[in-house]
Amino acid sequence: ILAVCKKLNWDEDSVFAKKNPFLLLAEELNDPGNLGTVIRTADACGADAVFLSKGSVDLYNPKVLRSTMGSMFHIPVFQNVDLKDISAKLKENEIPLYAAHLKGDTFPYGLDLGQSCAFLIGNEARGLSDEAAALCDRWVKIPMPGQAESLNASIAAGVLMYEVVRQRLK
Repeated sequence: ILAVCKKLNWDEDSVFAKKNPFLLLAEELNDPGNLGTVIRTADACGADAVFLSKGSVDLYNPKVLRSTMGSMFHIPVFQNVDLKDISAKLKENEIPLYAAHLKGDTFPYGLDLGQSCAFLIGNEARGLSDEAAALCDRWVKIPMPGQAESLNASIAAGVLMYEVVRQRLK
Protein backbone atom coordinates (compact mmCIF):
# COMPACT_ATOMS: atom_id res chain seq x y z
CA ILE A 1 0.00 0.00 0.00
CA LEU A 2 1.31 3.42 -0.93
CA ALA A 3 -0.11 6.80 -0.03
CA VAL A 4 1.00 10.35 -0.64
CA CYS A 5 -0.24 12.70 2.06
CA LYS A 6 0.09 16.39 2.70
CA LYS A 7 1.62 17.33 6.07
CA LEU A 8 -0.64 19.36 8.32
CA ASN A 9 0.29 23.03 8.44
CA TRP A 10 -0.91 24.55 11.72
CA ASP A 11 -1.03 28.29 12.36
CA GLU A 12 0.98 29.25 15.44
CA ASP A 13 -0.60 32.71 15.68
CA SER A 14 -4.10 31.23 15.96
CA VAL A 15 -2.91 29.13 18.91
CA PHE A 16 -1.73 32.24 20.75
CA ALA A 17 -4.93 34.11 19.86
CA LYS A 18 -7.09 31.64 21.82
CA LYS A 19 -8.59 32.60 25.15
CA ASN A 20 -6.51 31.09 28.00
CA PRO A 21 -4.23 28.89 25.88
CA PHE A 22 -3.00 25.65 27.44
CA LEU A 23 0.31 24.61 25.88
CA LEU A 24 2.92 21.91 26.29
CA LEU A 25 6.57 22.31 25.33
CA ALA A 26 9.14 19.53 25.23
CA GLU A 27 12.91 19.79 25.17
CA GLU A 28 14.60 17.06 23.15
CA LEU A 29 12.14 14.24 23.74
CA ASN A 30 13.93 11.33 22.06
CA ASP A 31 11.74 8.30 22.67
CA PRO A 32 9.06 7.96 19.95
CA GLY A 33 6.66 6.17 22.31
CA ASN A 34 6.99 8.95 24.87
CA LEU A 35 6.38 11.66 22.29
CA GLY A 36 3.33 9.89 20.89
CA THR A 37 1.96 9.40 24.39
CA VAL A 38 2.52 13.08 25.23
CA ILE A 39 0.66 14.17 22.08
CA ARG A 40 -2.19 11.75 22.72
CA THR A 41 -2.50 12.89 26.34
CA ALA A 42 -2.34 16.57 25.33
CA ASP A 43 -5.20 15.89 22.91
CA ALA A 44 -7.21 14.08 25.60
CA CYS A 45 -6.66 16.98 28.02
CA GLY A 46 -7.73 19.64 25.54
CA ALA A 47 -4.33 21.29 25.21
CA ASP A 48 -4.16 23.86 22.43
CA ALA A 49 -0.75 22.87 21.03
CA VAL A 50 2.48 20.97 21.59
CA PHE A 51 5.86 22.55 20.78
CA LEU A 52 8.90 20.31 20.25
CA SER A 53 12.40 21.72 20.54
CA LYS A 54 15.15 21.08 18.07
CA GLY A 55 16.68 17.68 18.77
CA SER A 56 13.35 15.95 19.47
CA VAL A 57 12.40 12.75 17.69
CA ASP A 58 10.69 13.28 14.32
CA LEU A 59 6.93 13.71 14.57
CA TYR A 60 6.48 11.42 11.56
CA ASN A 61 8.51 8.55 13.01
CA PRO A 62 6.31 5.43 12.58
CA LYS A 63 6.31 4.66 16.32
CA VAL A 64 5.32 8.26 17.15
CA LEU A 65 2.47 8.07 14.65
CA ARG A 66 1.23 4.75 16.05
CA SER A 67 1.37 5.87 19.66
CA THR A 68 -0.58 9.10 19.00
CA MET A 69 -3.52 6.91 17.94
CA GLY A 70 -4.63 9.65 15.54
CA SER A 71 -4.27 12.53 17.99
CA MET A 72 -1.64 14.22 15.85
CA PHE A 73 -4.50 15.08 13.47
CA HIS A 74 -6.45 16.82 16.28
CA ILE A 75 -3.87 19.01 18.00
CA PRO A 76 -1.30 21.37 16.48
CA VAL A 77 2.25 20.08 16.93
CA PHE A 78 5.15 22.37 16.02
CA GLN A 79 8.58 20.83 15.42
CA ASN A 80 12.12 22.22 15.66
CA VAL A 81 11.04 25.11 17.86
CA ASP A 82 13.69 27.36 19.39
CA LEU A 83 12.80 27.40 23.09
CA LYS A 84 14.17 30.95 23.55
CA ASP A 85 11.91 32.23 20.78
CA ILE A 86 8.81 30.43 22.03
CA SER A 87 9.40 31.53 25.64
CA ALA A 88 9.66 35.14 24.43
CA LYS A 89 6.36 34.70 22.61
CA LEU A 90 4.80 33.26 25.78
CA LYS A 91 5.98 36.29 27.79
CA GLU A 92 4.70 38.63 25.09
CA ASN A 93 1.28 36.96 25.40
CA GLU A 94 1.41 36.84 29.22
CA ILE A 95 1.38 33.04 29.34
CA PRO A 96 3.38 31.70 32.30
CA LEU A 97 5.83 28.91 31.51
CA TYR A 98 6.28 26.27 34.20
CA ALA A 99 9.20 23.86 34.23
CA ALA A 100 8.62 20.29 35.33
CA HIS A 101 11.69 20.13 37.55
CA LEU A 102 12.92 17.96 40.42
CA LYS A 103 14.15 21.15 42.15
CA GLY A 104 10.76 22.83 41.86
CA ASP A 105 9.57 25.05 44.67
CA THR A 106 5.85 24.36 44.31
CA PHE A 107 3.45 21.56 43.49
CA PRO A 108 1.17 21.96 40.46
CA TYR A 109 -1.85 22.06 42.77
CA GLY A 110 -0.64 25.43 44.09
CA LEU A 111 -0.78 27.10 40.67
CA ASP A 112 -3.73 28.83 39.04
CA LEU A 113 -3.99 26.74 35.88
CA GLY A 114 -7.50 27.95 35.01
CA GLN A 115 -5.80 30.81 33.19
CA SER A 116 -3.31 30.65 30.31
CA CYS A 117 -0.41 28.29 31.04
CA ALA A 118 2.38 26.32 29.46
CA PHE A 119 4.48 23.46 30.81
CA LEU A 120 8.00 22.54 29.70
CA ILE A 121 8.96 18.85 29.92
CA GLY A 122 12.57 17.70 29.68
CA ASN A 123 14.48 14.94 27.99
CA GLU A 124 13.91 11.40 29.24
CA ALA A 125 17.50 10.84 30.38
CA ARG A 126 18.72 14.33 31.31
CA GLY A 127 15.60 16.27 32.25
CA LEU A 128 15.64 19.96 31.39
CA SER A 129 18.87 21.70 30.46
CA ASP A 130 19.87 24.61 32.67
CA GLU A 131 19.29 26.96 29.73
CA ALA A 132 15.73 25.72 29.18
CA ALA A 133 14.88 25.74 32.90
CA ALA A 134 16.11 29.36 33.13
CA LEU A 135 13.49 30.37 30.54
CA CYS A 136 10.66 29.35 32.87
CA ASP A 137 8.72 31.54 35.26
CA ARG A 138 8.55 28.87 37.92
CA TRP A 139 9.80 25.35 38.58
CA VAL A 140 7.11 22.85 39.51
CA LYS A 141 7.66 19.47 41.11
CA ILE A 142 5.37 16.48 41.21
CA PRO A 143 5.14 14.93 44.68
CA MET A 144 6.81 11.52 44.83
CA PRO A 145 6.50 10.05 48.33
CA GLY A 146 8.00 6.77 47.11
CA GLN A 147 11.64 6.03 46.40
CA ALA A 148 11.73 6.63 42.64
CA GLU A 149 14.21 9.31 41.56
CA SER A 150 11.98 10.67 38.81
CA LEU A 151 9.01 9.96 36.58
CA ASN A 152 8.93 8.98 32.91
CA ALA A 153 8.62 12.15 30.76
CA SER A 154 5.22 11.21 29.35
CA ILE A 155 3.87 10.32 32.81
CA ALA A 156 5.11 13.63 34.27
CA ALA A 157 3.51 15.50 31.37
CA GLY A 158 0.26 13.58 31.94
CA VAL A 159 0.15 14.38 35.66
CA LEU A 160 0.67 18.10 34.95
CA MET A 161 -1.82 18.22 32.09
CA TYR A 162 -4.51 16.48 34.12
CA GLU A 163 -4.07 19.04 36.89
CA VAL A 164 -4.97 21.68 34.29
CA VAL A 165 -8.03 19.61 33.39
CA ARG A 166 -8.99 19.21 37.06
CA GLN A 167 -8.78 22.94 37.69
CA ARG A 168 -10.62 23.90 34.52
CA LEU A 169 -13.51 21.48 35.15
CA LYS A 170 -14.47 23.18 38.40
